[in-house]
Amino acid sequence: MPSALPEGDPAPSDGALPESALAGLGSRPFGFYVHVPFCRVRCGYCDFNTYTAEELGSGVSRATYVDHAVAEVRLARSVLGDVDVPVATVFLGGGTPTLLPPQDLGRILAAVDDEFGLAPGAEVTTEANPDSVDGAYLERLREAGYNRISFGMQSAVPHVLATLDRTHDPERVPGVVAAARAAGFDRAGGGSISLDLIYGTPGESAADWTASLEAALACEPDHVSAYSLIVEEGTALARRVRRGELPMPDDDDLADKYVAADDLLTAAGLQWYEVSNWARDDGGGEARCRHNLGYWAGADWWGVGPGAHSHVGGVRWWNVKHPAAYGDRLAGGASPAHAREVLDDETRRVERVLLEVRVRDGLADDLLDDAGRAAVPDLAARGLVDAQGWEQAGRVVLTRSGRLLADAVVRELIG
Repeated sequence: MPSALPEGDPAPSDGALPESALAGLGSRPFGFYVHVPFCRVRCGYCDFNTYTAEELGSGVSRATYVDHAVAEVRLARSVLGDVDVPVATVFLGGGTPTLLPPQDLGRILAAVDDEFGLAPGAEVTTEANPDSVDGAYLERLREAGYNRISFGMQSAVPHVLATLDRTHDPERVPGVVAAARAAGFDRAGGGSISLDLIYGTPGESAADWTASLEAALACEPDHVSAYSLIVEEGTALARRVRRGELPMPDDDDLADKYVAADDLLTAAGLQWYEVSNWARDDGGGEARCRHNLGYWAGADWWGVGPGAHSHVGGVRWWNVKHPAAYGDRLAGGASPAHAREVLDDETRRVERVLLEVRVRDGLADDLLDDAGRAAVPDLAARGLVDAQGWEQAGRVVLTRSGRLLADAVVRELIG
């Protein structure tokens, strides 16, 4: 959840949506994203909308957050009306959601279920830091209805974690994964366990990255996300790079590390399904993150929390950033939305191209204009797009070389 909010049109104080956005509501997958903006410490690379206790200031408390989040869930029900909208996915991100007590996370999920109803087999995820949970916490979380957990492992190498300002002990990761499995978050228990990794940190060697991948795989996760480090303006890491204390990540090094990740993860039985994500797949794709797949397919979701973004039927809006302003809006009976935009058909088409080309299932040719279709044979000849997928199924599917150059491929597809 990036900290900078875009410009947009004024959002109605009651959160009302145009009739065009409500048309077809319930026929498309629907999910909730809940942004929990609290962190114990601020990581130097992070530009998300998060706050430590010191940064929150007076009058704002973690203890009151759950009441505000529940109020926004009820607002969502009011705005969306009486249409049956079963919730297919719920995802709590941050920040560190598990800094809140498990009963608070349970209250948020219960509010979603009470107001909308969870669809059968709904995927319910929370992010967690390895040092923010223990076995008892995880058991209570599973009892509350959460069935998927994503641990922010990032690296198994202490000096890499130190550069990132991550404070957890990497030796703790296997233990919390085992505790999550014992609590029923494994696939046998109807759940899923994911690990998040970051590659390309200044000072991280190829051996360091291999060690992190091997440590992650030793935990036997169902899902792994591996993201290249991006030096975001305004972060402590960016200031260190600007002062010459640390080098910028090197593109060739990032590409080599991506290939290493793809090789090791694939060999361990995890298949890529989005450029930065791999999952175990027994034929049904159950370990894929269905919530994120909804983003990539342009589904509907309501974003709860400070700075959270939402999308329903071609209308996108985003909430005020600071938890104090967010709480004040809801306490006053108003929507916390800061601004919004109504997407025209061409913008929605281009955004679908940007996102859907990143997934393993590929991009259907009917989303391309004539110039985009004309570009595909050349992309296939250069080994960036699977020629067979295009010729036989009319789908643009990236090869591994294409994944490494995904942004360049997109530019050619949208002209």
